[in-house]
Amino acid sequence: MDVILHLGAHRTGTTGFQDYMRRHKAALTEQQVGFWGPGRTRRGLFSGIIPGPGVARGRDLRTRGEGRVQLRLKGARHRGVKTLVVSDENMLGTVRENLCEGSLYPSAGERTARFARAFDGEISGLLLSVRSLELWWCSALAFGVSRGHPLPMKNKLAMIAGSQRGWRDVVTDVACAVPGVPIRVMPFESFAGRSDVFLARGTGIDAPPDNDRQWLNRAPRLPDLRRVLTERGTEAAELPFGMGRWNPFSNEQHAALREVYADDIMWLTAGADGLATLTEDRIRTRAGTTPPAGSDKKGQPDEHEERQVARPG
Repeated sequence: MDVILHLGAHRTGTTGFQDYMRRHKAALTEQQVGFWGPGRTRRGLFSGIIPGPGVARGRDLRTRGEGRVQLRLKGARHRGVKTLVVSDENMLGTVRENLCEGSLYPSAGERTARFARAFDGEISGLLLSVRSLELWWCSALAFGVSRGHPLPMKNKLAMIAGSQRGWRDVVTDVACAVPGVPIRVMPFESFAGRSDVFLARGTGIDAPPDNDRQWLNRAPRLPDLRRVLTERGTEAAELPFGMGRWNPFSNEQHAALREVYADDIMWLTAGADGLATLTEDRIRTRAGTTPPAGSDKKGQPDEHEERQVARPG
């Protein structure tokens, strides 16, 4: 059985992809394709694999978590699953961690290594979605504020913009954690709102066409953030005037983040030192400014750390 882990990242269309996999379960089952999403992984299946707060009470929580994964893999094989797609962006890290540390998935390598151990060397491939860093951070910050994080201070924004850590570093960390496992990098700009194309290009599966494409869990816009801050009793006037996307960065910071991403894509295009393969869709080289049909439908809240479920923005 091939096991393919879709690591995320957050804010790159993961909720839409997971929704697509659920909606086409019957067609995928006919092809002997199985799917584990956040509805399964975050309801105890992955519990203990990543250390967290709590009292162990003498139990080895990691071993128990690894055992649960192995039992579920055995069950999938017994049902005749030939390809298992596991999609949960929290395997890579959390948006909360990124916002607190002011760094892009600083523990990606350690976390990936723990999940590789849980799957006991049975991982056939990894999928990683990336997005232009200035837009990724704007989306992450907006969603974080909507979920209770304070507005970022100027020094935090400067820390984020001044960091040289980009997707190249995340890919390198992941590759070191699972040496020899193929990593396919899928740009958000090419695959946003096109989950069927993402699945086909990322896994080789004959993906069912998606006639009800939805852009779920988009980042809240400025009016939404003002409403949230007002309800929390925070000064909403600190946000700039406007109705569109919130950009808390200065022009110089915005440009610095964009430059890091350009370097990342150049590195990936040049072969990523043999660590990963960049997969693009030449038919659509850039995400449009207008969301796909159905994008006004609300999805499940993403990256609420107490009850995470998923998202792009």
